[in-house]
Amino acid sequence: MFFQPEIETIDRASLRKLQYSRLQQSLERCYHNVPLYRQRFDEAGLKPEDIRCLEDITKLPVTTKADFRDNYPFGLFAVDRKEVLRYHGSSGTTGKPTVVGYTRNDLDMWSDIVARLCMAAGARPGDTAQISFNYGLFTGALGLHMGLEKVGCGVIPLSGGNTEKQLMIMRDFGTNILIATPSYAAYLGEMVQERGLRDQLKLRLGLFGGEGSTDTMMRKIEQSLGIIATDNYGMSELIGPGVSGECEFRTGQHIAEDHFLIEILDPETLEPVPLGEYGEIVVTSLTKECCPIIRYRTRDISRILTDPCPCGRTMYRLERLRGRSDDMLIIKGVNVFPSQIEGVLMTYDNVGTNYQLVVTNNGYMDNLEVQVELQDTSLLESFQMLEKLTGSIKEKLRSVLGLSAKVTLVSPGTLERGAGKAKRVLDLRNKG
Repeated sequence: MFFQPEIETIDRASLRKLQYSRLQQSLERCYHNVPLYRQRFDEAGLKPEDIRCLEDITKLPVTTKADFRDNYPFGLFAVDRKEVLRYHGSSGTTGKPTVVGYTRNDLDMWSDIVARLCMAAGARPGDTAQISFNYGLFTGALGLHMGLEKVGCGVIPLSGGNTEKQLMIMRDFGTNILIATPSYAAYLGEMVQERGLRDQLKLRLGLFGGEGSTDTMMRKIEQSLGIIATDNYGMSELIGPGVSGECEFRTGQHIAEDHFLIEILDPETLEPVPLGEYGEIVVTSLTKECCPIIRYRTRDISRILTDPCPCGRTMYRLERLRGRSDDMLIIKGVNVFPSQIEGVLMTYDNVGTNYQLVVTNNGYMDNLEVQVELQDTSLLESFQMLEKLTGSIKEKLRSVLGLSAKVTLVSPGTLERGAGKAKRVLDLRNKG
């Protein structure tokens, strides 16, 4: 089912024409209303009219998170604050938050593209959706909230945490759709299995985002909760959720290409990579009024998929994120992405979904320890079985990563977890 069938099935030629028309308007807005972008155009010796095709966008420099922080709080706004109806931003845990604003048109557009991805995933009017994202400056909760209401779903704005209450409401309200981070959904799945609640729930669909996850992790969540698990993508600097999302066939995340122009660049050279190859996602907004953005470096690694999807949607798709260029660990000279390790761990039925990577150094030598919870405590009673499982995981990690890692199996519930984004990496190198 489509929310906006006329645009979701648009032909490529018409889409490119629409993208270019909107790009011209967005560049004009940036040049005339955002001092940073006017300076960037002038330094490049360009005017908006010099961008004569979509590919010419590469003539302009990239925008980074540092640009948001340097222009905190409202320096990247392109409208008078009297027109701003909503403010969002990043958590700001590593510095000043990246602040974004929304006009009425921005909020209408945002709710439309989120409704589009919700219906593509399988949400239908009359469904009951439980939002287990934290409400606040974070865009995830209110973004999905608006889109689901536009679809016609009943929304339970429960927010994150308080797992006992989550399970009670899920059962008593007959929740059909769960909205959460994959790591929290995995934890809820563990609790459902532990307490034998699966047959008491009416869950059918999961709309997950806010952090990266692997296919194997999503399949584990599906098994534990009895749902179809879908992934969606976005960040506050771009709009929030809604940039792309999986349909029911899960062949990749359909991009809202009528509102966002996506490039895939080599993260080192910032040169475009051939279509279909992996690189860093760089995004230019086409229709945002308050905070238009030009060539924003997301640091997320993926690739564009162009083959037809059985659902009939014609816009290109993003493959599930492979990792982040700034999350990559270099250990003993080897590039390691946490997603590679998760992909190995989730192939084992007898380990849980919660894990942590601890990186230390001894002199000049880096050491990686992979701590992972067991699925249940019974395995702890057999030293031989623990040794066999530990050895198997170590060998598979060595094969995938090209280096050796220490593997530590711990009791269920040992590692820290929360309702928000999971903290998977603890890098203790050079910290005494």
